[in-house]
Amino acid sequence: MKTKFQETLSRANEVIFRYPIVLVMALLAAIGAICMFENNRERELFFVFSKFTICACLGISLMFALKMLSQRIGKELLLQLFGIIFLVGFYFVLPGKEKDFTEVYGYIIAITVLLTHLFVSFIPFLGQNVELKFWQYNKNLFVNIFLTAVFTGVLTGGVELAILAVDKLFDFNFDDRLYTDTLYVLAIFGSCFIFLLFNDKGLNNLEKDRDYPIVLKFFTQFILIPLLLIYVVILYFYSIKILINWQLPRGWVSYLILAYSIVGILALLLVHPLKNENTKSWVRIFSKAFYYTIIPLIILLFVAIFTRILEYGYTEPRYFVLLLALWLLSIVVYFIFVKKGTIKFIPISLFAFGVFALIFPYLNAFSVSKRSQKAELSKILNEKQLLNNGKIDFKKKVADTISIEIADKFQYLSERKEGDFLSELLDKKEQNDLNKNIEKGEFYSIRYHIQDQFTNINTTSKNDPEETQRLSITSEKQTTEIGDYQYFMSFSRYDQEPKKLNEDQFKFIDELTDKSSLKLILNDTDEVDFGPQIVKLFGEHKDKKNIVKVPEIAMESDLGKYHVKLVFQQITKEKYPYNKRSNIYYQEAYLLIKLK
Repeated sequence: MKTKFQETLSRANEVIFRYPIVLVMALLAAIGAICMFENNRERELFFVFSKFTICACLGISLMFALKMLSQRIGKELLLQLFGIIFLVGFYFVLPGKEKDFTEVYGYIIAITVLLTHLFVSFIPFLGQNVELKFWQYNKNLFVNIFLTAVFTGVLTGGVELAILAVDKLFDFNFDDRLYTDTLYVLAIFGSCFIFLLFNDKGLNNLEKDRDYPIVLKFFTQFILIPLLLIYVVILYFYSIKILINWQLPRGWVSYLILAYSIVGILALLLVHPLKNENTKSWVRIFSKAFYYTIIPLIILLFVAIFTRILEYGYTEPRYFVLLLALWLLSIVVYFIFVKKGTIKFIPISLFAFGVFALIFPYLNAFSVSKRSQKAELSKILNEKQLLNNGKIDFKKKVADTISIEIADKFQYLSERKEGDFLSELLDKKEQNDLNKNIEKGEFYSIRYHIQDQFTNINTTSKNDPEETQRLSITSEKQTTEIGDYQYFMSFSRYDQEPKKLNEDQFKFIDELTDKSSLKLILNDTDEVDFGPQIVKLFGEHKDKKNIVKVPEIAMESDLGKYHVKLVFQQITKEKYPYNKRSNIYYQEAYLLIKLK
C-alpha cells in the first residue's frame, strides 16, 4: 500500500514538473469560473471573468500542443512565450463590455477552440513521415480523453457526495458555493491533471506502437460503421425522392450530410490500421468505398447550401457550412486521386480552412457575410420600391414577410457595427433611435422597432400555417404621468438587476415565455405577478394582428407597504405554429411607487 501511494505521488510530482504551464492554465480557468459565477449579479465583473476563463481554457489545449511540439524540436520557453502572447492578444480581441458581445464573438471563440484542438492533433508531426506513429498518438489522445471523462465524473460525484454527507450528518451547514466551487475545480483543473497523468511522459509515450484496443475495435466495426451504413441509405433514399419530385432539398439536410461525412471520416481514422489486415476485408472495403459514397451527397450538399445562399445571402453559419462542404470535397479528391495519401491531411486541411475563415482578408466569414447582407437589404428595398430619396418609406404597402426580413437584416447588420450604412436608409429621428439602441447593445430592439415602423402591412401569414404570428400592443401615451406616486424606476428586459429604494429592494423575474409570469419581488418576501394581466390583455385582442394601439398599458397592485403601477410603452407577443409556443416580450417597463 505504501509503495502504491509513493508511486502515485511520484507520478503526480512528475506531471507537475513536466506540464507546469498547462496546469497553471487549468488552475486559472477553474479560478476564473468560480469568480465568474460568484459575481453573476455584477454584470461587468461577470463578463471580465468570463473572458478570462475562456482564454485560460483555450490556454490548456494550446499549451499542451506547444509542449508536444517542444518535445519534438525543443525551444520550450520560446514556444510558451508565443502561446502566452497569443492568449493575451485573444483576450483583447474580445470586446471590453458585455453589450458589445454579439454572436460574432461566439463564432470566433468556437472556431478558435476547434483550431487549438486540431493544433494538438498534428503539430508534433509536421514534416514527419511517420503515419503509424501519428495514428497511435491521436488514438491514445482519444482514449485518454474518454478515460479522463470517466475518472473525472466518478471523482467529482464522489467528492460532492462526501461533502454532502459531512454537511448533513454533522450539521456543518456548508455554503452552497462550496459545491459549485468544488465542481469547477475538479471538472477543470482535476480533469486536466488526470488527463496529463494518462499521458505519462508525453510524446514518446503517446506515439508508441501498441496493440489495437479491443473495445475501440468492437465499437467501430460493429456499432459505428453499421450505423453509418443505415444513415447513408436514408440519405440516398432522400436524394432519390428529390429527383422523383424534382424539388429543392430542405435546408437542414446540409447538417445531416455533414454529420454523416464527419462521423464517417472519424470511423475511417479509428480503423485505419485494420484496413491492411486480410482478416478485416470488409473494413478495407468500407475504407475504399466511403469516399465514393459521399460524392453524390456532396453534390446534394452544395445544392442545399447554395439554395439558401442565393435566396437569402451569406451569413456566418451558411459560410461555415459552405466551407465544410469545400473541405469535404478536398478530402474526397485527395484520397481518391492520391494513392499514398496521409491521414495527416485531414486535420491539417481542416485547420487551414478554419484559419482562412477567421482571418483571411476580404474573404473571411465575417467580411463576406456583412457584404452579402448589405447587398441583400439593398436588393429588397429596390425591388419592392421602398426607397424615397434614398430613405425607407415606411408608409408604403409591404408584405409582412418583407417587413420581417428587412427588420432581421437591420438587427444582423447593427450587431456587426454597420450603423453608418443603416443610418443612410433612415430619417433623422429613426437614425437617433438606431444609434441609441446600438450604443446600448439592444439589437433585438432594433429589429422590432424597424418592423413596427411599417404602417401599411399586407398580412400573408394566414396563408402560411408555419408563419410566425405577431401582435404588438402600443400605448398611445408618449409620456408617463407620475401623479401622486413618489418614486419612479425603469427596468429593461435585458437588464433586470435588483434596484434599491432606501432599504428596500425591487427586482423582476421574467418568465413570460415559459410560465406567463412577470413577478415583481420586494425584499424576497413579498411579490406580485403581473403575468396573468398581460395574458388577459392579449386575450382581449386575440383576433387582431400586427399593431394595436390602446390608450395606456398599465397595471396596478399592492406590494408590501407600497402601491405600485407598472407601465409599458409597447409589449409584443409572437406565436410559433410549429411548436405551439408563444413568446411575450417588451423593451422597457416603468415602475411607479408610493407608500400605501
